Amino acid sequence: MDSTPPGPPGHFLLGHLPEFARDTLGFVEAAARGYGDIVRFRLAGRTAYLLNDLDAIEHVLVTDHRNFIKHTFFWRHVRAIFGAGLLTNEGDFWLRQRRLIQPAFHHERIAGYGRIMVEYTERRLARWRDGDTFDVRAEMNSLTFEIVARSLFDAEVAAEVEEIGEAFNTGIEQIAARFRRPYRIPDRVPTPGNRRYRRAVARMDALIYRIIAEHRDRGAGGDDLLSVLMRVRDDEDRPMSEEQLRDETITMLLAGHETTALALTWTWWLLSQHPAAAGRLEVELDAVLAGRPPRVEDLPRLAWTEAVVKESLRLYPPAYSFGREALQECKIAGYRVPAGTTLFIFPWVLHRDARWYDDPLAFRPERWADGFEDRLPRYAYLPFGSGPRLCIGRGFAMIEAVLIVAAIARRFRIEWAAEPPRPFTSITLRPTGGLRAQIRAR
Repeated sequence: MDSTPPGPPGHFLLGHLPEFARDTLGFVEAAARGYGDIVRFRLAGRTAYLLNDLDAIEHVLVTDHRNFIKHTFFWRHVRAIFGAGLLTNEGDFWLRQRRLIQPAFHHERIAGYGRIMVEYTERRLARWRDGDTFDVRAEMNSLTFEIVARSLFDAEVAAEVEEIGEAFNTGIEQIAARFRRPYRIPDRVPTPGNRRYRRAVARMDALIYRIIAEHRDRGAGGDDLLSVLMRVRDDEDRPMSEEQLRDETITMLLAGHETTALALTWTWWLLSQHPAAAGRLEVELDAVLAGRPPRVEDLPRLAWTEAVVKESLRLYPPAYSFGREALQECKIAGYRVPAGTTLFIFPWVLHRDARWYDDPLAFRPERWADGFEDRLPRYAYLPFGSGPRLCIGRGFAMIEAVLIVAAIARRFRIEWAAEPPRPFTSITLRPTGGLRAQIRAR
C-alpha cells in the first residue's frame, strides 16, 4: 500500500483549518520544521500537502504540470473579481489568452514602459516635501496602479486611484475572511460581508468598463494591450466578448500593480531597518545617476539596487504561496497523491531555508553578488512562480521595482514612523500594523 506523508494531528472535523487560518505562515513553518519536506494536513474536508522538496516542486510545476490546476479551495473565492482572466483560467483557453498577452511583455516593450515608470515616479516625487508623513503602502499602490494603467492600457486613472484602491482593499479583506471559513457562503447570500464585496466589485467594474469604452471611442487602433485584445478575432471571426475584455483588463491592472507595490513597501521597511544597506544604495545611485532620474539603460550598473529588491522579494515575497490541485491520482516522492489533493508551495518557507541561504532570516543584499542566483538550486527562489504559469509580468515587475527604488532613493530617505508591520496573508503578503513613514530629503 502506498504511503502518505507525515503531518501534525488535527481536529477530527476541521482538520488544521483553525491553525492555518489563524497564523498561516507560522503553521507552515512549524509543519516544515517538524515533519520534513512533504507534509500532509487537512483544511476541513480537503486534504493538502505542503511541498518543500525541490524535486517534488519541479514535478508539480513543470514535469507533470498538466495534471495540476490552480487549487479551487482558494480561487473559487476570487471569481467575482478576476472572472475568467489569465490569473484564473486553465487549459487551452488559458494558453490562447497567454499567447495573446505575451507580446505586451516582450523585453523591447518593457524598455519602453521604463520611461513611463520613471516619468510617473518623478511626477509623484514632485509632490513630496521633506518631513511629510504618509502611508507607504497606499503611496506605492497608487503609483504602481497609475503606471500599469498607462503602460498596458494607455489609460489615465489618477482621478480614480483612491476609490479603486479602497474597493480593491475591501475585496481583499473579504477574500481573506472567506479563505479562513470551513464552509462557503455564495455571493448571492446578502450577508454584510457579501454586500461589501459586491459593492467593491461594482466599483472596480465601473472603472474597467470606462477604460474599455474610451478605447472603443478611439477606435482601438493603438498598440497597447487592450487595443490588441479588442482587435483579436477567433476562428469564426468573432471579437473577444465584453466580459472577457473586462476579465483580462482587471486581472492585469490589479495583479500587475499589487505585487510590485507590496515588494516596494517591504523594501522600504527593510532599508529603514538597515542603514548600512541604505547608505550603500545611495552611494551607487549618486555614482551611476549623477543627480538625474534613472533610465532603463542604467539597469546593468544598478547591481546593488537590484540586489536590494531581490533580497526583499526573498524575505517578503508578495506571492508568498501558490497551490495546485491534482486532477488525477499520482505519486510524488513515493507518496500517494489522491485526485483532488491540494498541493501548497510556499516561497515564504523556501526562501528562509538554511539549506539554500546562509543566515536566512537576515537582510543581506550582498548575497546576490558573484552569480549567487545562478548557483542556487532551481526552485529554491520562486518570487514569480515557475513552469508554464511563471508570472507573465515578472520582467515588467523587476524593472519597475528597481527603477522606482532608484528614482525615490536618489532624492529621499523613507523612515518608518510607526510600529513594525506584520505580514497578513490573503491573495498576497500584505503588511498590517504600522504603515506610516516620514520622508526626508537627501
